[in-house]
Amino acid sequence: MRVKRIIAMSLSAVSFVFVSGAAWTAGQYGPGAGDTEIKIGNTMPYSGPASSYGVIGKSEAAYFAMINEQGGIKSRKINFISRDDGYSPPKTVEQVRKIVEEDGVLLLFQTLGTPSNTAIQGYLNDNKVPQLFVASGADKWNDPKNHPWTMGWQPSYRVEARIYARYILKTQPDAKIGVLYQNDDFGKDYLIGLREGLGDKANQLIVASQSYETTDPTVDQQVVSLQGGGANVLLTAAIPKFAAQAIRKVYDIGWKPTHFLTYVSNSVGAVMQPAGLEKGVGIVSAGYFKDPTDPQWQDTPEYKEWLAWMKKYNSSADVRDVFTVYGYSEAQTLVAVLRACGDNLTRENVMQQAASIHDLTLPMLLPGITVNTSADDFAPIKQMQLEKFNGTTWKLFGEVISGSGS
Repeated sequence: MRVKRIIAMSLSAVSFVFVSGAAWTAGQYGPGAGDTEIKIGNTMPYSGPASSYGVIGKSEAAYFAMINEQGGIKSRKINFISRDDGYSPPKTVEQVRKIVEEDGVLLLFQTLGTPSNTAIQGYLNDNKVPQLFVASGADKWNDPKNHPWTMGWQPSYRVEARIYARYILKTQPDAKIGVLYQNDDFGKDYLIGLREGLGDKANQLIVASQSYETTDPTVDQQVVSLQGGGANVLLTAAIPKFAAQAIRKVYDIGWKPTHFLTYVSNSVGAVMQPAGLEKGVGIVSAGYFKDPTDPQWQDTPEYKEWLAWMKKYNSSADVRDVFTVYGYSEAQTLVAVLRACGDNLTRENVMQQAASIHDLTLPMLLPGITVNTSADDFAPIKQMQLEKFNGTTWKLFGEVISGSGS
């Protein structure tokens, strides 16, 4: 069933237009769904090296609390079961098995981390459990032929890296590039995308690369080595803890490369502030959300609605943290899919509706960026815009760039 979903100011007023077909027969349920409840499973790193991301799970829980207070999804309350996996794949496997086999959820939503999701992808697909809107930008989540029960949400890391490569070629054609990356599929996707974007100049322009493990105490030595390798451009593909360390170390040793910071770690509250705001001035990143620290959005109805939700339902979170916007927007997307399911809350229909999103406009996405999927396209967001940190906020520049053009 093809559904057009429009979200203008509020998800409480979503309008659905059914393009074809009749309404589903009432009361078709899969595991975890019924007349009064929809069980949604999730894992988040509430502890461990990626604990800065824990606010995402808390924000999603806060959004679902608001939906439940408003009456739920067709009078069904969302039971959001979110467990800590510490950003450890073995722990993710353990927690997900409990969520599926003991808690009996309808679907997994927003499980976070490339290595963590890689560890559970086979299990969930073998058992035909939706692994929906994965919190990772790895390309592997867009593989409906081989993994029809797994779908990403955020822009691809490789697309983002190609955007940086194109900008480097335009502004610094003789750059000497160093790359700091996490030693797993997350970090390696950025290396792949950077090489793709640089094309036949990749071997010439990339002069050094250094990886880190999430068990490392710091990345200080890697940063020093990249400087010693002669790089005047730095791409940091790291989770928040190590991104903040890299920003601080680059500044403290007096190195002044053109610094690119991946979007998964460009939160003002969670990364730039801990690093030292003055130490991040001039860093370039890419975004697809309205950053809550950017004054240009703060008089808009969308921002005011988000802020009101923050104050009422998510008051313990930092309003400068873009990860709250991420959780808010992800939860809105899932609510749109569940509403489109109507009374057919089977796992099969959840995936069918998730693969039928057309021009979904979320209030806190940047203007011009929409969510789209199809049966052979499980990459919902494909557009980004470059931005530069000025010591207080990220300032957008250039145009919204489509993944197909990057």
